[in-house]
Amino acid sequence: MRTILMIVLFVAFAVPLSAQDFNRGVDAYRSGDYTTAMNEWRPLAEQGNMVAQYALGVMYDLGEGVAKDAKQAIKWYSLAAEQGYALAQYPLGIIYEIGEGVSQDPKQAINWYRRAAEQDYALAQYALGVMYDNGLGARQDNVLAHMWYNLSAANGSDLGGKNREVVVKEMTQEDISKAQSMARKCMDSDYQGCGH
Repeated sequence: MRTILMIVLFVAFAVPLSAQDFNRGVDAYRSGDYTTAMNEWRPLAEQGNMVAQYALGVMYDLGEGVAKDAKQAIKWYSLAAEQGYALAQYPLGIIYEIGEGVSQDPKQAINWYRRAAEQDYALAQYALGVMYDNGLGARQDNVLAHMWYNLSAANGSDLGGKNREVVVKEMTQEDISKAQSMARKCMDSDYQGCGH
């Protein structure tokens, strides 16, 4: 899970931002100079830059250059997530799913996963599949699990494809057709109202 956050952090920085300070923070972070990264990003985060807020969330979540602090991680992730930043919504889902720094709340996990998944984020789509597959935070539902696994696989997640093939063994042909139809409708609607 933590490795995924690191990979996602570097992917987030592939998005060009005009702030020189932000880019200096990226360079510092990549070279292991977490203090400089924090000093560059904190003012941007406090000004509302959602990518900088997410970056601070990762640093507190992983304890890089700062003491590991779940409450601070949640604070910064939440600020970015409320602005619609999928990369911050996904780790919030993880935090609520496992109850790290907050009470375990699978329904809240689904909320954050769904918000990221509806932005075409494959890891969040996979996580939703797992939640429905196992009945965590919602009733167990093979059709919804298949739909989310299918979407995740379509967006490049090998795990989504593997789990879809496992759940299909417990489904009727009618349920499989329904899940596939729901996945197509979801993609065609640009992820609006998926699985409702």
